[in-house]
Amino acid sequence: MAKLVSKTYGDALFELALESGQEDALFEEAKQMLEIVQTNEDLAKMMNHPKIVIEEKQKIIEKIFEGRASREMTGLLMMIIAKGHYNEFDSVLEYFITQVKEYKKIGTARITSAMELSLMQKDAIRRKLLDTTDYVQFEMIYETDPSLIGGIVIRIGDRVVDGSVKSRLERLTSELSKIKLQMP
Repeated sequence: MAKLVSKTYGDALFELALESGQEDALFEEAKQMLEIVQTNEDLAKMMNHPKIVIEEKQKIIEKIFEGRASREMTGLLMMIIAKGHYNEFDSVLEYFITQVKEYKKIGTARITSAMELSLMQKDAIRRKLLDTTDYVQFEMIYETDPSLIGGIVIRIGDRVVDGSVKSRLERLTSELSKIKLQMP
């Protein structure tokens, strides 16, 4: 159900953004709203409190975001509150942000390496990803994981390229375990 809510409202916001030519403005605003929603625990508690009626929740949101958020974004939030889906607002924003990134051909690459990469290595990876994908820009997220031993693992969406020594050793171990030795 949560996925359906985020897709329904996220698609509606995306269509509105495209129709009105506001994809860049609403994209930036969605990122800011997402940060506010994810970091403000008191707001979440209040919006999810069962004893606060929907109309009161909407008045609170109007006061908080009046003059600070676009009419489109506050309208979406009001509709989500009216339907009792405030706890899904962050997933709606995340879905919308992903849609805009895909539309603008901005990829997100998560690079995990055994040790910290140099600036030259990071630049080479970014250039290689731009050359081998349809994306025109990448948001790069770098992590280190010493258990990889060496090499790197690249994740872009649901695609994974695993060039780590750890996975190579695991594959080799698996292949060796399948070999049956015959003793004379």
